[in-house]
Amino acid sequence: MSITENIIYKSPEESSIETRYVVMPDHANHYGTAFGGVIMSWIDMVAAMVAQRHCGKEAVTISVDRLTFIHPINIGDHVILKASVNYTGNTSMEIGVQVLKENPYKPELVRTTTAYLTFVALDENKKPTKVPTIQPKTADEIRRFENAKLRIATMKELSKKIKSKQ
Repeated sequence: MSITENIIYKSPEESSIETRYVVMPDHANHYGTAFGGVIMSWIDMVAAMVAQRHCGKEAVTISVDRLTFIHPINIGDHVILKASVNYTGNTSMEIGVQVLKENPYKPELVRTTTAYLTFVALDENKKPTKVPTIQPKTADEIRRFENAKLRIATMKELSKKIKSKQ
């Protein structure tokens, strides 16, 4: 973490999280694969932890901007969730989450899900408050930052078009 002219900068690595779960029968549907809602709740939980670590305050989910299921996850699979801050605004943060599955008997990772969520930091009065500015350092962090800027610009443009038609 660094401070320049009262602006706090943090790298994505400082607040990133990786965690694991095992898909149990109560996490699955009648096809023997994980319920999307279970995976979604795990994504929201790990993203919230990243947002809280980044801003050092309470952070709440404002939106799930994109959630893409790529491959099913089976009962017994290990699920790895990797989450980090991709971009920060004044009071908001985009958190990216990648979900991977691993067959415990054949250690091969398969990306199953990607998600982008927006969180807002709250002060002690539950009002939006400033978050540290993200300072990407690695090539991967810079790529995620640039992609997030494109997603945010696209969302703003779409919102503007929708509002103009109302």
